[in-house]
Parts: sequence; C-alpha cells; structure tokens
Amino acid sequence: MPHIGNRQFFLQHLAQTSDAPLLLDIARAEGHYMFDSEGKRYFDLISGISVSSLGHRHPEILEAIQNQLQQYMHLMVYGEVVQSPQIHLAEALGKVLPSCLDNFYFVNSGSEAIEGAMKLAKRYTGRSVFVAQTNAYHGGTQGALSLMSNEYYSGPYRPLLPDIRFLEADDIVALNEMNEVPAAIVLELIQAERGSIPVSREYAMAVREFCNRTGALMIVDEIQTGMGRTGSMFAFEQYDIIPDILVLGKALGGGMPMGAFIANKHVMHCLSENPVLGHITTFGGHPVCCAAATAAVNITAENLSVYQVKEKEKLFRELLIHPKILRVEGNGLLLAAHLDSDLTCKNVIKNALKEGVFTDWFLYAPHALRIAPPLSISMEEIRHICKVLLNVLNY
Repeated sequence: MPHIGNRQFFLQHLAQTSDAPLLLDIARAEGHYMFDSEGKRYFDLISGISVSSLGHRHPEILEAIQNQLQQYMHLMVYGEVVQSPQIHLAEALGKVLPSCLDNFYFVNSGSEAIEGAMKLAKRYTGRSVFVAQTNAYHGGTQGALSLMSNEYYSGPYRPLLPDIRFLEADDIVALNEMNEVPAAIVLELIQAERGSIPVSREYAMAVREFCNRTGALMIVDEIQTGMGRTGSMFAFEQYDIIPDILVLGKALGGGMPMGAFIANKHVMHCLSENPVLGHITTFGGHPVCCAAATAAVNITAENLSVYQVKEKEKLFRELLIHPKILRVEGNGLLLAAHLDSDLTCKNVIKNALKEGVFTDWFLYAPHALRIAPPLSISMEEIRHICKVLLNVLNY
C-alpha cells in the first residue's frame, strides 16, 4: 500500500463513527496534556470521556503495567485459573465498597459490563422486563442499546431486546404505579449524555425501596461517575443507597480497557450453573489491565481528599458565567456548561482547540460543553481554562 498521511489513511481505512471527526493527530500524551504530531499541546478537559481521571500515563500505573508484563499476559479464558492481578484488583475494590458487594466479574468495557449485569439480573430473578430511564446511555452493544429510549440511536438496529420499559428520571409517581415487576431497574445517578443531569436523592431512594419491595434488582451504572469523579469514590455513596449490581468502566482501568459488574456472591453464583459458563469472556480480567486498574483504584482512594473535587467544581461554577452559558449542570468534575445553541457549542469546541483546550459535547445535549478533566487538575489550570472558554464564547 503506498504511503499516505495519517489523517488521509484514517479517513480511508479506519471505520468512521461520524462524518466530522476532529482529526487531531496525537503523537503522545502526558499528565493533563496531549501533544499532536507538530508538537502543539492540548489540555485534556474531558479525560478521554472520563477515562484518564488520573491523567495520561500516571507513573504508578505505568510501573504496575511494566511489572505485570514481566510476569505474564493472557493465560486462559476468564474464571479457569487463579491470576493474582484479578485477586489484587478485587481486594482493592473490596476496601472501598460496601461489604455486600463482594463478588467481581471483570470484563473489557462498560458496555460489556452492562450486558453481563443484564444477564445476571435475568438469570437471578427469572424475569425478563427491564426498566431504564429516558435519555440514559449505557453503551453501544445490543443489550445496552436496548436500554436507550432515543429512537434516533436505537431505531436503526431494531429488533432489539423486548420487554424494556422507560421512565422519566425523578418521576416517583410513575415508578410506584408500574404494574409489572421487572428483573431490574437500571439507573444512572447522573444522566451524563443528557448533559450531566443528576437524579434527585429522593428518586434514587424510591428506586431502592421499590426494588426492596418487589425483589427487582437495582443496577447502578457508574461507568462515568465512578472512581472519584463526583467527589466520593462512587456516586451512590452520596445517595444513601447500595445497588444490587454496580457497573464500572472507563476510569477503572487507569487508561487500559476495563469494566466490571459487581454483586453479592449469592447473586453472582447463579452464572456458574444451569448452564455452566453462564457468562464467559476471553480477555475480561486481562492481567495487565487488572494491574493497571488496581493501581488506579489505590491511587484514587488514597488521594481523593487531596484532589478536592468539590472545591474544583465550585470554582468552575463561579468562573463559568457568560450570557451564552445558560447554566452549569453536574456533580463534582462531571460538569456540563449548557450553552444557548448547538452552533455555539460547536464553535466553542473548534475555537478552544485552537487555543490548546480539548473538549467535546454530549450525545443528547449537543448544546452542552463537556467538562470532565483529570481529578488532579489544579486551581490555576481551572482558571486558565475558564478564561479560554469565556474568551472563545466572544468570537
């Protein structure tokens, strides 16, 4: 094949997810910054969509990866041989989770974790109905996509899973008027792709009470909110609830591909019999990914108070005041600046990039600017970034 430029090759030979990719040719990344092939530096204001919450190439994560590479990589499909990196990760998570969430199934991504959680709920309860929120986002695989109410995204792929019901977030009346008893209610505590809209504490507690009363399982999707992003290790801690199944992804791997669904051993055990291998994965719990994730969990837990996530949220809110900013939504460092139009947001993203700030929009809220920087962002960096954003809003 004749040599062509990276961007041209990308457009010709790599599967495209949109007709307008940013086409940044990134050569390396370090800390809070990415550097393109010409050496220009960009502050990563979205952490690779909440993945690089500890920044890029954190030295302790790199060390954990390198140490594991000296031991072994893939050995066998999940669950057949004892692999110490999986054990270490389970131990690290066990220290920061309620004791009832004591059984871990490690997979490759958040979407895959949602699929596993749905299978587990069906298998454990013997039911097929799921209840999801309107305008929620749980991933792009077919089970996860079935939980998506927006027909623009899910319609072209029907038929999807049947027996999916949708409720508006915070509609406690509709929740309590449901006639069917589902296998599970799937809940995002912050509807990220809607523009970082948190559900109310009252609603989350009402879902917990409904599940307690009916035997439905409460699946909490913390793929974006977990690992310290809201100021606590997990967002559910701020709602006085404990899920039956917790779903993690994104930041869990410290930059490596990693997801998990977590439940009580009594619940999880049903995947091991009738049929045997009720859920299986070849690469889930990959030892190198688990080593990286263990380091990420430990670093986050040890430094969460140092990161001062709530104080940084407050500073963003204080500084992001402009006639074109209608409001700032979110919790901790999962924020959305809701602008006056989709076009304004598009222009801000384009012009901020010219000024060395890399940001993005939201799937269901193209008028909203995504703000999800590494947790270790400094107050000085926040002030600089806000100054850039306010300046480009005036273009």
